[in-house]
Amino acid sequence: MFENEYFGYTEKKASKRFFEDDTKHAAQAIRDAQFIAFAPYVFHASAILRDKGILAYVEEARSEGRTIKQVAECTNMPYYGVRVLMEAGLGIGLLYRKEGLYFLTKTGHVFINHPMARINTDFMRDVCQDGAADLETSIMDGKPNGLKHLGNWDTIYQGLSMLPEPAKSSWFAFDHYYSDLAFPEVLPFVFKHAPKSILDIGANTGKWALACLEYDPAIHIGLLDLQGQLDEAKKMIDAAGLGGRVTYHPVNILDGNEQLPTGYDLIFMSQFLNCFTDKQIIDILQKCHDVLQGNGRIIINETFWDCQQYEAGAFSLQMASLYFTTMANGNSQIYDSKVYLKVIDETGFEVVSQTNNIGLSHTILELRKK
Repeated sequence: MFENEYFGYTEKKASKRFFEDDTKHAAQAIRDAQFIAFAPYVFHASAILRDKGILAYVEEARSEGRTIKQVAECTNMPYYGVRVLMEAGLGIGLLYRKEGLYFLTKTGHVFINHPMARINTDFMRDVCQDGAADLETSIMDGKPNGLKHLGNWDTIYQGLSMLPEPAKSSWFAFDHYYSDLAFPEVLPFVFKHAPKSILDIGANTGKWALACLEYDPAIHIGLLDLQGQLDEAKKMIDAAGLGGRVTYHPVNILDGNEQLPTGYDLIFMSQFLNCFTDKQIIDILQKCHDVLQGNGRIIINETFWDCQQYEAGAFSLQMASLYFTTMANGNSQIYDSKVYLKVIDETGFEVVSQTNNIGLSHTILELRKK
């Protein structure tokens, strides 16, 4: 319902072109500039309005509306606090007011009900907000200086299995939301060449490998990742009783001395290469080129901000790039597809096909050796 009504993500339309002109009138530009200036308070007030149940309580009233006094009594919050929050909600666009009564706007409805809005908000609050202040130094240093707020690692990938709560749950919810919806549509692309074995590079929690094992009862899967991620994946796969068709390869793919395993018909990478710099992507793909058999393929499942159907999706991905800057590794991003394809062209592979609008926001690239 929400996808069609508000964002249209279930409709397979051609991607639109965004960010190529400036059509806002002066009053809107002034308003937007102030919205940016007060953005920290916009975010925190909105999260409190959601988490304290204020917006949900107003929504329940439908056309009857709610008074500040009613909301304060229902939520057991100070009248003053509820008043400043709800008045802020007017300017933010979550609420509107008539004759002293407050009502939920369409934006407010989406904010508290749409899973993308909830997951993005939790991700920003639990994973990114403390480190966001380190954006400038992260850019200048090329390091995720904000990561120190979560743990003492060089990159977030080294600490995923050890992230404190609620950051860990919010990180995986964010990661899985943007990938899991694509799985049913990605599987046919992976299996159309009838591979007997697949190397999943960047295995994460093993959810994709499990989907493959259930899709084809004869397939053998190799999982390649850091040891911590492989340990988590093994738990899930063993619990499903499918461990007999899985081989685990603990490899730091950035280590120049590490080689990729051989013997796989197809290599699959989902939201993996965007975790690296242009140069690192070239190095990884060249490693793949060295071990992939002549007729083997690479299937890449990736998000590109310029391939989105709707501006909200493109904006979300552009902001996610700043997470990579401050929290993940300091030097990667959600790519513009034109940049990404240019990088691929330097690796000895060619793009056989590009299919946009997969799942929520993904693109499937099929690569073969030149």
